[in-house]
Amino acid sequence: MRTSDFDFIFPSNLLAYQPTRERDESKLMVIHRINNKIEHKLFKDLHQYFEEGDTLILNNTKVFPARLFGNKEKTEAKIEVFLLRELDSQDRTWDVLVDPARKVRVGNKLNFGNGLTGEVIDNTTSRGRIIQLHFNGNHEELIKKIKELGKTPLPKYINRPPDKNDKERYQTVYAKKEGSVAAPTAGLHFSKHLLKILEIKGVNLVEVTLHLGLGSFLPVEVEDISKHKMDSEKCFINKNICDIVNQAICKKKRICAVGTSSMRAIESSVSSSKFLNPFSGWTNKFIFPPYNFSIANSMITNFHMPKSTLLMMTVAFAEYDLIMKAYQTAIQEKYRFYSYGDVMLIL
Repeated sequence: MRTSDFDFIFPSNLLAYQPTRERDESKLMVIHRINNKIEHKLFKDLHQYFEEGDTLILNNTKVFPARLFGNKEKTEAKIEVFLLRELDSQDRTWDVLVDPARKVRVGNKLNFGNGLTGEVIDNTTSRGRIIQLHFNGNHEELIKKIKELGKTPLPKYINRPPDKNDKERYQTVYAKKEGSVAAPTAGLHFSKHLLKILEIKGVNLVEVTLHLGLGSFLPVEVEDISKHKMDSEKCFINKNICDIVNQAICKKKRICAVGTSSMRAIESSVSSSKFLNPFSGWTNKFIFPPYNFSIANSMITNFHMPKSTLLMMTVAFAEYDLIMKAYQTAIQEKYRFYSYGDVMLIL
């Protein structure tokens, strides 16, 4: 398949610029692969599709305030810096995106206020607009100042300053491990109340960690999707989680990956016998059709942008015609798209 196969047109007013009033009141489209049936529910109805012994795999990554605003030394030109990944904690070197990129050169110093400064040490990386920035101070001071000065890294399409509500809502209720520059958006729909209902029913709620960078959200710029390269992201899966998931596999229970990031994590560490292995490291797993999934037999995911790697994974999990039909149905029924948008459950 080619990138153009994943293109579609939808009204811009269906982009979700704000979250729903309550997390679990977003719309839920339920897609049954066995008979191509589509149901329309609310997310708080999710528990109806799971029973004792089933397993939900959650990504417990936590978004940190990755967007900084500063000025160039001497010219005072305004520069926005988006922190992507820490390369060396001792050296305080980060991969970052800058805007406007044309104004930044090696040797430029940026002032962010409160004594935090950074110097551009490399802008010739092979990853497009990504440059390397060296910060002053020690590691502990740097992290403290990033949390003081940084803003919630809302997706660019929202195009408004983040507010206090975003600080809470652009984060799952089970976020624990700090390290993402984007939220695992399928998990944003879970309320503590819904998680408690699932727990009471005997559904296993297990957590993996995959720290999201911008790789999943960057456009695919090649027509041959097999030539697209994903950015690497840190991933952690412990043995206890593997034991629970593998037991569910043996019992032929429902195993649901909550979000494309959870799916990418578990598919990055599969044994030859199709069981889940512990994992600690980096993954650049890119899932696109055709693909044979080994662990999860169901998935929760938001409605994604055209030609995105997230849509490609969704099609790989279900089937092209079925997902395209679901997306056209979502447009007709006025489902909301993208990070703060509505969600589908694929069974």
